[in-house]
Amino acid sequence: MKVPREVVLDLVPLYLSGEASPVTLAFVEGCLKEDPALAERVHRMQLEELAAGTPPAPPPELELRALRRVRRLLGLKRWLFGLAISFTALLFTLNFSFGDGKPFNIQLFLFDYPLVFGICLVLAVGCWTAYVLLRRHLRSKAF
Repeated sequence: MKVPREVVLDLVPLYLSGEASPVTLAFVEGCLKEDPALAERVHRMQLEELAAGTPPAPPPELELRALRRVRRLLGLKRWLFGLAISFTALLFTLNFSFGDGKPFNIQLFLFDYPLVFGICLVLAVGCWTAYVLLRRHLRSKAF
């Protein structure tokens, strides 16, 4: 069966982008071997596509891996934000002492438990730093 050249040319964009099925790839490659003029035309189309700077489409499994990675990083970002807020809130915890139904002594967490306060301070700063760096990384264009 002789397939018109126009039909093969209709399949060439799929062939060049890598989205064609294996059967279509084999068919187009067979037609290119039989027709040198068509092969030269497809070669010129490839060169024009490269000169235009159109990047080839990534394989689907690469896109899926990238999506999973971004989802994992977004989940980590959410956890870091929650932990940073929690540790920061612990730094401002107050201790109330009541006498005769009225508060007579109000102290910061720092004065009663300085070691725990220091640990919470270090954890809060670490979580905020990691959160900001991860957020900057996710917003960058060169991700």
